Amino acid sequence: MHSTRATSVDPGLCFLVDEFAADHQAVTRRYKLSLSPARFERMARLLREWKGRLADLSFDELGPAGKVDYVLFQKHLWRSEIALGRDREEAERLNEVVPFSVDIVALDESREAMEPIDPVATAERLDALAVSIEEAEAIAEDAPALEWVKELQGALDRWAEFYVGYDPTIAWWVREPLERARARLADFVTAAEVPPSRRAPIPGRPIGREAILQDLEAEMLPYTPEELIGIGEREYAWCLNEMHRASEELGFGKDWHAALEYVKNTFLPPGAQPKMVRDLAIEAIQFVESRELVTVPELAKETWRMEMMSPERQKVSPFFLGGETIIVSYPTDAMTHDEKRMSMRGNNPNFSRATVQHELIPGHHLQMYMTERFRKYRQLFSTPFWIEGWTLYWELLLWDLGFPRTPEERIGMLFWRMHRCVRISFSLRFHLGELTTAECVDILVERVGHERANAEGEVRRSFNGTYPPLYQAAYMIGGLQFRAIERELVGSGRMTHRQFHDAIMRENEMPPALMRMVLSGETPDASGPTPWRFDSARPEGRS
Repeated sequence: MHSTRATSVDPGLCFLVDEFAADHQAVTRRYKLSLSPARFERMARLLREWKGRLADLSFDELGPAGKVDYVLFQKHLWRSEIALGRDREEAERLNEVVPFSVDIVALDESREAMEPIDPVATAERLDALAVSIEEAEAIAEDAPALEWVKELQGALDRWAEFYVGYDPTIAWWVREPLERARARLADFVTAAEVPPSRRAPIPGRPIGREAILQDLEAEMLPYTPEELIGIGEREYAWCLNEMHRASEELGFGKDWHAALEYVKNTFLPPGAQPKMVRDLAIEAIQFVESRELVTVPELAKETWRMEMMSPERQKVSPFFLGGETIIVSYPTDAMTHDEKRMSMRGNNPNFSRATVQHELIPGHHLQMYMTERFRKYRQLFSTPFWIEGWTLYWELLLWDLGFPRTPEERIGMLFWRMHRCVRISFSLRFHLGELTTAECVDILVERVGHERANAEGEVRRSFNGTYPPLYQAAYMIGGLQFRAIERELVGSGRMTHRQFHDAIMRENEMPPALMRMVLSGETPDASGPTPWRFDSARPEGRS
């Protein structure tokens, strides 16, 4: 068994970062409503205080790890301030969409501040609140507004649980208007919760070009969105050429859509999916271990688990999700015939060959296992270009090492690779205001070959506010960044694959540009790494 733990580790700024994380969590717990003015003000003050503490440090006196942490921490605080500003703007918008939110926020903040309560005035406020909710316009197509109303609903419930039954005077005055307001709010939420399949169009809010550029700067990517779209299109062209080759081997000529249909229909019968997932997971582990590509601790191999995904969740996550637990998307007996067919076709063994190793080992499970054990404090600096870029990088590497053995398996891996390329284009173009969500669905169907319901789930998940705007582009772009670093360090003979991959895991999360400096033995200055255009020296003929 190989050990990956270093005997001597520069602690960096771990204690300082941990203290900030604790402060941030304390403020978040105290000011529960995510879009309340009190939370904005307190969080802004916290960020200002910590920017001052960081500025008081002598950068030149820090060790190598401390300088890396300084840069990461500085970027994190800057990015947090930007996010806070965007949240303020969203709160202002939602206060117009859901005007009754102001009264509920005021009740919640008063309770959290433990201010004295006037029962009569509060009863009048609750009476007016019930009327305001009843008169509010429907919000079925505004997903952020619905989530905000659900948060308000929880705040009103907490308020009721705090006073009613404990203070007889307050209860006497407020019980009836309170229950009426709660009932109206529950009706409002129910009316807004239109089943996703009946929503048209899929909701989403573009952030605009300037915001994208800010996010790219935070990720240490000296590129414009248009340049990244161009990289995605180039990678897509490579995939299309490989798809044509595999299609011809199967006898479909260049009609890759027909070959893809053939591969989709290699799905397994009901009940057979869990065994297939288990076998693919074991195969991937054996593949990377037999080639000494990365250290896989025995406990990591032992502790991954499997669950089945609910039909409701499959509407927004039509494929596998993973980490320590791989969540298998496959139809249940309660789903419609069309839903069953789409789920089975979209999760056939050849497609799954790329997703199982992506979610487990050497992908997310190994990644999460190691980040819990090495420089855990850097999880604060989470970036999808590291999280998803790592797993996509493995898809690229495994392809080159012959992991797909048949044209069907190559088509399965190419399907996902095309998906990652198109994700760059459709997500960035949506946020640039060039595409609607409906057009994004059409692109996934036409250019990747998705089942329409699965494409709708992917687009809904991309723009429902769960993921940051650059998340979808981060898979392929992050993977290509790691690939470029691998060429520099492994291709030159400076590191073996095992040394390279283990080192990335031990350093924990950071933008790939900074990871490149760390692995190269270089130290950034206080402003961050030297701008690195990872794509400028891409050798011809290699994926």
